[in-house]
Amino acid sequence: MNFYQEGCMGCDEQVPILREVEKDLGIEIEEIDAVKNPQYIKEYSLRVTPTTLVIEGDEVRERMEGLVHREDLEAAIRRHLPRPLPG
Repeated sequence: MNFYQEGCMGCDEQVPILREVEKDLGIEIEEIDAVKNPQYIKEYSLRVTPTTLVIEGDEVRERMEGLVHREDLEAAIRRHLPRPLPG
């Protein structure tokens, strides 16, 4: 899950990275506007945007606040995928 808000420069920079990771890993990353969905701010203790969470079941397994580089995001997601992916 990636939380963003309109007008956030870091959020805008994160979008192409999210698309690359989705393509490379064959997954979909849900994007949620934190301002328009304030219930998530409290639920996930959001402090900054962008914030990217890797959630497994109901548990947050990885939390990345601010702009996340592709390699770091891919590594965090790979650690929690049920099957190994090439690369």
